[in-house]
Amino acid sequence: MNDIYDVTIIGGGPSGLYSAFYAGLRDLKTKIIEFQPTLGGKLHVYPEKIIWDIGGMPATPAQQVIENLVKQGLTFKPTVCLNTKVDFITKKDNLFVIETSSGEKHYSKKVVVAVGGGIISPIKLHIEGAEKYEVSNLHYTIRGIQSFKDKSLLISGGGNSAIDWAKDLIGIAKQITVIYRGEKLSAHEAQIRHLQDNGVPIITNTQIKTLVANDTKTKIEEVILENVVTKETTKIVVDDVLVNHGYDRDSSFSFDEALAPEKDSDYDYYYLTDGKGLTSVDGIYAVGDISKYDNKVYLITGTFQDAVNAINAIKVSLEPTADQYAKVSSHNEVFEKRNRELMKDILVNG
Repeated sequence: MNDIYDVTIIGGGPSGLYSAFYAGLRDLKTKIIEFQPTLGGKLHVYPEKIIWDIGGMPATPAQQVIENLVKQGLTFKPTVCLNTKVDFITKKDNLFVIETSSGEKHYSKKVVVAVGGGIISPIKLHIEGAEKYEVSNLHYTIRGIQSFKDKSLLISGGGNSAIDWAKDLIGIAKQITVIYRGEKLSAHEAQIRHLQDNGVPIITNTQIKTLVANDTKTKIEEVILENVVTKETTKIVVDDVLVNHGYDRDSSFSFDEALAPEKDSDYDYYYLTDGKGLTSVDGIYAVGDISKYDNKVYLITGTFQDAVNAINAIKVSLEPTADQYAKVSSHNEVFEKRNRELMKDILVNG
């Protein structure tokens, strides 16, 4: 049998990473299983967005928040399995058996589900050959705003994310055009008005019909647009195309019927918990956006509290004589050596 872990965390986003940190703090043998090739979760969807609502942290780009969370989450060296999709969870001999799509099995005393909104994949253009431009100038996310400096951009999408992209790129891109296949954009009115006030053309009832390559066939040079009502077409010259048509979400796995935790009756997605992470199934916990309980806070800050509550509950469940809570970091001997090293570095380097 493979190594047995005290706790296995499914999901490597903010709630999963903080759960891993806190589990290590409580001396629990910990594993993270993450579907994506990197840790950080859906923060990767908007790496340059500024996040204001994390306590004790000034306005910070999401990419830096990711880096901080990953560094903290790996403090106690949990085992990390990337590019790993969980398919099925069952139980045998008091251990949870976590089966992956590759056929591998992981064994754990407790399970923490921290999948947030599930596996998030951008909805891509259903145009033949579109995928070959993803390595050049067809984008489904923004990795760096400055890469669009002085470019002519076509943005397809009418939701908040697409309109936020357009808003953030005003003054950076040379020209921005927004198209949306619907009659009316679904984004916040204030954001739409901001685009209009800055002269950004917004064309509704319009979709991308054809991508026209340059002479080397490596980049999109022109886009043929189609009016979905009249079927008339127009042509636009572009440097880059940004597409945000929403995301496919996959909660990524199922449970043995006897283990399936209770879900919210209205949405059939969120796991109902007791406020300390415990679901209706003993040993299975849910934290972050996937969990639901009275007075739940759906902010990154709220995921941290979820993680602490769940890990403390797990620690006491595994070791009934353990303290209910971990000592605060300023008095915790676990950090004594690290604190001395940090203080020395501060004194030397300022």
